[in-house]
Parts: sequence; structure tokens; C-alpha cells
Amino acid sequence: MPDNVTPLLRLSGIVEESIVDGPGLRLVIFTQGCPHHCKGCHNPQTHSFEGGFQFSAEAVLDRLHNNPLLAGVTFSGGEPFEQPQALCAVAEGVHGMGKDVVTFTGYTYENLLRRSDPWTDRLLEYTDLLIDGPYVEAQRNLELRFRGSANQRELDRAARLKLRSAMNLGIR
Repeated sequence: MPDNVTPLLRLSGIVEESIVDGPGLRLVIFTQGCPHHCKGCHNPQTHSFEGGFQFSAEAVLDRLHNNPLLAGVTFSGGEPFEQPQALCAVAEGVHGMGKDVVTFTGYTYENLLRRSDPWTDRLLEYTDLLIDGPYVEAQRNLELRFRGSANQRELDRAARLKLRSAMNLGIR
């Protein structure tokens, strides 16, 4: 597919207003398809790559634009990094509105960097807050902000820069 053509998103669902999926009131996009299949997953209906429905980046941005109370968009799953190109189109528009992007992933930040994939790197650039790591049922903790298990991390841009420097991969 040429770089100038935005693919459609494959979604499991959309929540118009959430206060638990990132800071402030958020539009939440649940992507369809996940390779992790974490035991005890909160969204097992998102695992199949064949399910869900198609939705355009423009339609997501229209929903965000039509609700001025929203602080931004959260990408959840499923696994958002299985659709980084399509989500980049959304994230770019979100930032263009002066709002922020939160991305949940079952991958670790370090594993995403090792992909050396330009779309993954670009989605990481657009992500203001990354919640990384697989859900681990044995480490479940309902008192954690935005996370389900203690192994998962909240990584803002500064935390990711520090991790990247520690990995000797340069600045991101």
C-alpha cells in the first residue's frame, strides 16, 4: 500500500467518554486483533484478527472534534501496534487538535524499539503516554492508575527517553 493511502482501522469498539483509560475524559478506540492472548484479559473479544469492524481515521477524528470536553484519544485493544500505520493517521489529527494520545500495548517499549519498524516508531512518537507490558493475572492490582497488573508501566516521553538512552539506541 502506498504511504499516502491511509488504511482503514479494524476496531472492536469505541467508547465515547471514559475516565479510566488515561488522564481526563477520553475517546477510546479498541483495536481488533491481538497476538498476546494474556490469561485473564479484560477484552478477549479483541483477540481475533478477523473480527470487529472497519472504521476510518477521519470518522474517529470527527467524533473527537464533536466533543470539546475530550482531552484526547486512547488506543487500546486488541493490540494497537498491530495497526500502527492506520493509528498514526488518527494520532496526527489528534495532535493537530491540541489533544493527547495514550496507547496501551502488551509489548514492552524495548521490544517495540527492537522492531525497527518506521510505523511503530512513528506511533511511539505520537504517543504522549504509553502503558506497556502484557497483563499478568498473577500480578493483578486494581489500585494501579490506568493499569491492570503490577508489571505494566506508565511511560511518558521523559521516561521513554531515559529508557532509550539506557539501551544505547539514540534519542526518541
